[in-house]
Amino acid sequence: MSPADPLSPLDERLARALAPALDTATGPVLLAVSGGPDSTALMHAAAIRGARTTPFVATVDHGLRAASAEEAAQVGRLAARLGLPHAILTWETQRRDGRIQAEARAARYRLLSRHAESIGADRILTAHTRDDQAETVLMRLLAGSGPAGLAGMRPERPLSDGLRLVRPFLGLAKADLVAYCAAHALPFVSDPSNADERFARARLRRLLPLLEGEGLSIARLARLATRLARDEAALAARAATVFGEVRIGKVGEGLMLDGRRLAREPEAIVLRVVDAALDAVAQGGDGEPAPKRLERLESLVLDGILPALARTEPLRRTLRGTIVGVGPSGRIRLTPAPQRRPAEPRK
Repeated sequence: MSPADPLSPLDERLARALAPALDTATGPVLLAVSGGPDSTALMHAAAIRGARTTPFVATVDHGLRAASAEEAAQVGRLAARLGLPHAILTWETQRRDGRIQAEARAARYRLLSRHAESIGADRILTAHTRDDQAETVLMRLLAGSGPAGLAGMRPERPLSDGLRLVRPFLGLAKADLVAYCAAHALPFVSDPSNADERFARARLRRLLPLLEGEGLSIARLARLATRLARDEAALAARAATVFGEVRIGKVGEGLMLDGRRLAREPEAIVLRVVDAALDAVAQGGDGEPAPKRLERLESLVLDGILPALARTEPLRRTLRGTIVGVGPSGRIRLTPAPQRRPAEPRK
């Protein structure tokens, strides 16, 4: 099919989804293509639709399966047929078996970001679908996430200065992309890890039809993510305003908040302001930031800071490498915790 040929309804749906990402690009666009049906549809739809500049294609070879190199080469052959430049990015770092999927994901975005910067691209497009969104919401629900986590994947988010990750197909069903590949006779690969029940996402994928039978469909899970993302954006905007109002100033490498003013806000806003304050202190420190756990933040704020402010009692807690103190004046002081000394070797 050439760009002048009439598009089928399915082709039009993919073209409409791609339009905002392709039409607003001021430079090269990088397509992340693994060779599965979703990303293969992304590559083909972007190629036949056309863009201001020729899209670039990159495939990350994680080297986790014997067939991965050939699958990456297959993507290259299809990209060449479509007239798109293709690069294979190889992950060669030592891996830890216990966190292999998390490490592979981090490596994938790291390699894609470096390649995007090398070609001058300001955005990376991935082919995450509505099905992926539903699985993400379920996984985060089981992990105890709050509204920000249950809002799922965002259609667009920053990766680094000047580089954004864009997910144009987040509103499309995976079945549509499989049908698109079939309609255009596009070869694609099936990753066996998608059905490997050692991984939580694969186990949840098996349960989705049962949940759908009870009314918890993929569409409803995706709609939940959209609603929570909308609400989270409003809460985040209000929290940013309040943070600016209650931030008194810096204390060395830390900062001070007006706790009495903050306590007049709803708990949802207080939680976000304290979270932002912890982030601000952590950014001024050394080393990797500690992982966030909502229940620990809730314990600090709801069981610690707010009761201490109400009773005018002192408080001293540590969370995410930051000492949080409440004084009798009602001010909240956040300072970096001292670095722990490594344990002395036994003689």
